[in-house]
Amino acid sequence: MNITSFAQRASLFLTLLAAPLAWASQQQVIPAPPQLAATSYVLMDAASGNVLVENNGDQRLPPASLTKLMTAYIATLEINRGQIKESDLVRISEKAWRMGGSKMFIEVGKEVSVDDLLHGIIIQSGNDASVAIAEHIAGSEEAFADMMNSHGQRLGLTNSHFMNSTGWPDPEHYSSAHDMAKLARAIIFEDQAHYAIYAQKEFLWNGIKQPNRNLLLWRDKTVDGLKTGHTEEAGYCLVASAVRDGQRLIAAVFGTVSEQARAAEVQKLLTYGFRFFETRTFYQKGAELAQADVWKGASRQVKAGLAEDLTLTLPKGQLEKLQAGMTLNPQLIAPIQQGDVIGKVEVKLGEQVVHSADLVALEAVEEGGLLRRLWDSIRLFFFGLFN
Repeated sequence: MNITSFAQRASLFLTLLAAPLAWASQQQVIPAPPQLAATSYVLMDAASGNVLVENNGDQRLPPASLTKLMTAYIATLEINRGQIKESDLVRISEKAWRMGGSKMFIEVGKEVSVDDLLHGIIIQSGNDASVAIAEHIAGSEEAFADMMNSHGQRLGLTNSHFMNSTGWPDPEHYSSAHDMAKLARAIIFEDQAHYAIYAQKEFLWNGIKQPNRNLLLWRDKTVDGLKTGHTEEAGYCLVASAVRDGQRLIAAVFGTVSEQARAAEVQKLLTYGFRFFETRTFYQKGAELAQADVWKGASRQVKAGLAEDLTLTLPKGQLEKLQAGMTLNPQLIAPIQQGDVIGKVEVKLGEQVVHSADLVALEAVEEGGLLRRLWDSIRLFFFGLFN
């Protein structure tokens, strides 16, 4: 391997990383986060997934109607997969019709479209609509709960377990503020089209107009979702998301004392996060960051990049202090498959590593011919002696 060229590439990487950080910013004091009158809460940066503020964020608690985030998520996933259609008509069962609590007021035996049911779940928090969509997708609410738990495991919701589609109280039905923030992040990024429903302030069905219970939709024009919840056991809960100056934050709060309180407490988190933190995406996944030398290959080099976006969230004024380093495996031997790990990137703030990510091959490299392999075997022998 040409060590000089490797050093030049590493230096180039550092220069490239420093380029987007070249803005000036004033040093500022970051105060302690607000203490909320709530049982549990989390503030998450949506782009990076970093948790900026948390208190009992992984505590297992009854989620009430926040459960319907998972119900709606699965419904939109099934739509996008072509398993169901928004135009499908769903015949309303007696079980769905008899559901208490918040309702869409659908009638037993009538047919309602999937699209209307989805609006009834998200905007009106209809327990009847949630059971109806669950039965349409899985045949029964119990089978749908199995789907909820399967998707929960896939999304890394390690402190969640679902027994029903509504959030109806059950000792084995629980979630956490952190898990709900993760779920909200998936809803936002995986399906922007359906996410727009969460910003709608009201929905009219069967002559009854009901408002969205998320008061922040009226108070803060930057808020565009997501969902409220309330039972006597859970208290008043809210998961909300907002975008300001291109930065999106997600706040999840469990266990406040009133509808007004949950909105006020979430607003405190959002205000704090936008005021004192910033997020930057330095490199997109799949972008070429370097070329690594390859031994015994049909090609002498392979393009290296990241499998995921390099996105960081830090207190304002600290992003420009970051230093990055890159290492590439000096003995990459063909064949190399696309996605193989061939190096590492580390980003440091002082001595602290704030981000570490694998560099992966962005393309495949097949084995070279016999002469190439023999010649590189000799070169590798001497490379090993002198390095």
